[in-house]
Amino acid sequence: MRITEVRTHVVGNPWKNWVFARVETDEGLYGVGEGTVMYFARTVESAILELAPFVIGTDPMQVEMLLQKLIRDPYADGGQIHMAAVAAIEMACWDIVGKALRQPVYNLWGGRCHDRLRAYANGWYRGDRTPELFAAKAQEVTARGYTALKFDPFGDAWRTLPNREFTLSLEIIAAVRSAVGNEVDLLIEGHSRFSPATAIQVAKAIEPFRPMWFEEPVHHGNIAAIVEVARASPVPIATGESFSSKYQFAELLKHDVISIYQPEPLNLGGILPARKIIDAIDAHYGMVAPHSAQGPIAAAACVQLNACSPNFLIHEFFESSESWEKQMVRFPIEVVDGYIAVSDRPGLGIDLDLDETARHPYSQRFHLPLFKPGWEKREPQ
Repeated sequence: MRITEVRTHVVGNPWKNWVFARVETDEGLYGVGEGTVMYFARTVESAILELAPFVIGTDPMQVEMLLQKLIRDPYADGGQIHMAAVAAIEMACWDIVGKALRQPVYNLWGGRCHDRLRAYANGWYRGDRTPELFAAKAQEVTARGYTALKFDPFGDAWRTLPNREFTLSLEIIAAVRSAVGNEVDLLIEGHSRFSPATAIQVAKAIEPFRPMWFEEPVHHGNIAAIVEVARASPVPIATGESFSSKYQFAELLKHDVISIYQPEPLNLGGILPARKIIDAIDAHYGMVAPHSAQGPIAAAACVQLNACSPNFLIHEFFESSESWEKQMVRFPIEVVDGYIAVSDRPGLGIDLDLDETARHPYSQRFHLPLFKPGWEKREPQ
């Protein structure tokens, strides 16, 4: 079996353009993958098409060799953009391998050790940044069965948090905790907003609300800052979604201060590189909650990854208000009573409806401006 073509499909979602790839073979089998990043949809699409010649004519089952071709051989470090393009092709190859062997991907990596995956909701708090709105939305989402919620209460903060904004952020967290009770886990998102000093101040202030974690409080590019915050924080720090190489994880793991890691397969070149990192994390007694806030193919890939990871903690699931999203894929991921059932469909267990994807074109307005007031509304800019 040989790869004959790599095609791309960019789908416009109001909060983020999704980038998908479809890898086709000479035996009629094809696989789907995803390479979404926050903003550079067209750039990643171009990178996928530029990388395609490296894999045309290659056996899709030789994933390790394909990764060498796609990562090493271009002899360039494009960070997340390069790795997202690689991931789109790599995921599609695993989809092909699973279909060819009539097995879900997790069975190719030792089999599943979880029949279902606990999920937390993200993206549920669209609207005005008020304690009342957050509380009402939190009640709505927990009524659907979720037992864990993630949210960023910090507005458009960057590095510092003025007193009035600090107070409002704490009021929002308090309102959510009051609305959902003590049995629901709260995951506080930092979006790399703060300086180390501010991050430590915030971590100490949110401790009374017993959050499950404080996520990415400082920028991922400064591992020393991450370590400083983690050592001073009374709240567990979660990080790793922005890393684009195993070497960054290795550097952070040396310090043994993080207990919850969030590898993002799209930023790491695919699900096999992420699986290897997850095993290294396990050797440091760490738990993993892989980042999964992109599109539906990436979510399905994370299900495969989490199902076979002994140190899996919780699966991120993005609550969307776009009714057409589930129509765009066959066999979409479903959360029932707070859990995702692990299916036994071959490959990634999901497929694209190309007719539906074509109905939702790319728009440069579709992105999430995290440092602009009102970004929580998730409206096109």
